[in-house]
Amino acid sequence: MLIGNSVVEKCNARYQKIFGDYNINADGKILVSHFGEFSQDLVNSLTSNIEEMMLEAGDKKGVVKRMFSVLVEGLQNIRIHGEKDDNGQQVSFLIVLRDEESYKITFGNLVKTENIQGILDRIDRLNGMETPEVKELYMETLSNGIMSNKGGAGLGFITMSLKSKNRIDYINEDVSDDLVFLSQIIMIDRIKKD
Repeated sequence: MLIGNSVVEKCNARYQKIFGDYNINADGKILVSHFGEFSQDLVNSLTSNIEEMMLEAGDKKGVVKRMFSVLVEGLQNIRIHGEKDDNGQQVSFLIVLRDEESYKITFGNLVKTENIQGILDRIDRLNGMETPEVKELYMETLSNGIMSNKGGAGLGFITMSLKSKNRIDYINEDVSDDLVFLSQIIMIDRIKKD
């Protein structure tokens, strides 16, 4: 193996860059960061700890509920749909940053190269919609969605878009011939925008 060329090393470099950028450039505080696999127990622990931190920070229940929905969807997307590297590792990460006005949630996971364009097209489509259109798509997918063999009907990104009330930004980077590391960045406003 070449130093610095493994899938895990490339993904970790992306994680470290985002983490470093948040530490240096952000006015906020990193509440949670994790690089590695996400067991169901870890997902449960992270979501309840973040919820507790938000309540202690004085966030309104509506903001906490929206954060919880986005976190659960994003982490379940990683757990259920995230690909594994050649060593069978599910390389993924989560970083949650809080500042005075918002939370920035960043997820990262491996995606098969053959699937990345469909995912990016879905995100771009959501980003081009107004909230009522996203709600309509959510209801349509809920009633007509065809379950995949992994249990999803395509509701994950729709739910994250709907609950965050913001666009889903992303960075994708080829890390091998057949894998892409996809990072999604989602903002949740702590205060209402006029």
